[in-house]
Amino acid sequence: MNAKNYSTVAATVFALMALVQFARAMMGWPIIFYGIDIPLWPNWVACVILGSLSVLGFRASRE
Repeated sequence: MNAKNYSTVAATVFALMALVQFARAMMGWPIIFYGIDIPLWPNWVACVILGSLSVLGFRASRE
């Protein structure tokens, strides 16, 4: 696998993860981890970070 393909695959994975984070934040899906209710605000942070990584990956794959 060359660097261009790797960047495309990584960017796609990051984009899918960002979409799941966005969907959870918008739909309000509850997550309970060992009896602790996880708030929604970390999903917004994760969505921005993962979306940024996805954009960077797709830009790197075009070069």
